[in-house]
Amino acid sequence: MQTNRPTVEARHQSGLTLIEVLIVTFIIGVLGMIAVSKFAATKEKAYDRTVVSDIMRAQEAAKAYFADNQVYPASAASAGFTPSSGVTFTEWQVEMKDGMSSVHLHADHVGSTHYYHAHYPAEADLEQRPK
Repeated sequence: MQTNRPTVEARHQSGLTLIEVLIVTFIIGVLGMIAVSKFAATKEKAYDRTVVSDIMRAQEAAKAYFADNQVYPASAASAGFTPSSGVTFTEWQVEMKDGMSSVHLHADHVGSTHYYHAHYPAEADLEQRPK
């Protein structure tokens, strides 16, 4: 005798169950969070590199100004230097130490959690410090 009730295989239609959809959504969410955090770290590194580049360019501008005037410039503007967008020189100070003139620089970028510190002529390497 044959019944008209569908078997288990016949009742299972192609498609995804709710659990499968939730698992896939969760995995995509986790991968998205990882990608966003990596992107944020990459952006901050780019901001930091921009500041480092600007400090090195500012040192070159100060060097050129010194070659012409025998004294370091009192500001980035007087050295003819314009920083990149988002970069601020929070300190540009001409100092005398042991009869030698130098420029003390602090610069940061609005998108970074660091600021950079340098002396020119450099007595030490460029320093990265937290804001």
